[in-house]
Amino acid sequence: MLDLGEKEDNPASDNTNAHNITNNEDSDVNNNSSEESSSEEERKSLVEGRTRKKPPYLNDYVTNEEELEEEFNLASSAQVEDPLTYEEAVKSNKWKKVMEVEIEAIERNETWELSDLPKNTKKIRVKWVFKTKINEKGENEKHKARLVSKGFYQQHGIDYREVFAPVARWDTIRTVIAVATLKGWSVFQLDVKSAFLHGDLNETVYVEQPPGFIKKGAEDKVYRLKKALYGLKQAPRACYSKIYSYFTNEGFTKSPSEYTLYVKKNCKGDLLIVSLYVDDLIFTGNNAQMFTEFKHQ
Repeated sequence: MLDLGEKEDNPASDNTNAHNITNNEDSDVNNNSSEESSSEEERKSLVEGRTRKKPPYLNDYVTNEEELEEEFNLASSAQVEDPLTYEEAVKSNKWKKVMEVEIEAIERNETWELSDLPKNTKKIRVKWVFKTKINEKGENEKHKARLVSKGFYQQHGIDYREVFAPVARWDTIRTVIAVATLKGWSVFQLDVKSAFLHGDLNETVYVEQPPGFIKKGAEDKVYRLKKALYGLKQAPRACYSKIYSYFTNEGFTKSPSEYTLYVKKNCKGDLLIVSLYVDDLIFTGNNAQMFTEFKHQ
């Protein structure tokens, strides 16, 4: 006989209740995850579908914002793996070719001469640096190889002394472009090829022969630098000194407040304004003949 106030224990009923509770918990989790995914999708659709408004001050200008953004995305999405060592680069003919071009430019410019390493003198090591240039469409524009000296081996007072070289301020470049726009002048840009290889060295510096271009029968010799090489501590200053002497000889006047701004005036009062930024420069003025002469020089 069972007492009416008591319930008989039923294991099957307990299992059923536990199963129902578990199903309810799983259902709650699924509902929460579905709600999170749906809210994430809604957020993405709102971000993608929203209308971006330009700042009011840009209403008077044509910015081509959408085209520029698309080109930027193409360029940033392009992934190019450049070789890190000479051993990797030498396996490809395209990199072998650009290395040969770099060595030809160095020798044509008489940057160094083969020499014996004096006693108690240390040579500076060199390495190859490779870079693939990408254009605004994300396409490979060209491959470049630079022979760079390991300037951190240099010692101050022995391998170099002065290293300072001025660089144009962005305010100066903006001012030059603003003046040209106001006057209706044309603006040109030039890239000085292998600019650092033109600077004359006042110190005696020795570097090892570059990997892949060691002279047969002269493996123990080194190169004595007559002109600057990329990576040297004094390379920027040597390059600027060379450019400064050129502008001075050609009749340019250096700005007293901006050392990278040069102005040339002819007998008629026409102007040629040049702003230098490391190995790039922009120039403008009001005389097309002065432009042509400057480009050829």
